[in-house]
Amino acid sequence: MEEALLCARLEEVRRILSAEAGASGYAPPRLIAVTKTHPPEMILPLAAMGQEDIGENRVQEIVDKLPALEEKFRIHLIGRLQSNKVKYIIEHVCLIHSLDRLSLAEEIDRQAQKHGRAMPVLVQISPAGEPQKGGIAPEQARDFLREVARMPGLEVRGLMAVMPLSQDEEYLSGLFAGMRTLFDRLREEAIDRVRMEELSMGMSGDYRLAARNGATMVRIGSALFGPRG
Repeated sequence: MEEALLCARLEEVRRILSAEAGASGYAPPRLIAVTKTHPPEMILPLAAMGQEDIGENRVQEIVDKLPALEEKFRIHLIGRLQSNKVKYIIEHVCLIHSLDRLSLAEEIDRQAQKHGRAMPVLVQISPAGEPQKGGIAPEQARDFLREVARMPGLEVRGLMAVMPLSQDEEYLSGLFAGMRTLFDRLREEAIDRVRMEELSMGMSGDYRLAARNGATMVRIGSALFGPRG
């Protein structure tokens, strides 16, 4: 992929994020460039373009790319995480976006304490109740946050959501708005040891709606690199 094309796409996404967020009175969300399936030589030019955050879905892919990317970017784990894989990434990622069950929280806590750190995490919410995508029900968020906030190896920083694939913009806007409402409500509750700072939602197909509805992070891959395959 030509660097000029990648740069143009990156600048266009940034422009849209700023315009959509500003129209609703929000700050532009931070862009997480989703680099899954792409080799390091395709990713590294992003560093010179001022893109500091990248997101990967699979633990093995993170491990394979670490030698080339770790010194250049902040790496986010954005995909579903198996408990037995936590040990491989606990020292290398800056934020786990997909905490969605107590057993995973317990393993992250154990591994983080073992390595002398507190791991920043986002709690994944399922706004449309799609079990295959992971996430907990919105009405369970408060109790789950209180439970995991007690674990010294975790730093809860906010919420994450994966929206359903839909062409119904009104339906999606309602889900995004509901996530922002949940985020604001939980932040106002000021749960002990919970820093409700980040709302990670929106991908290449719907990031405009995410920015318009108050996302603080968006996870964008194909809008930068083009469709896979």
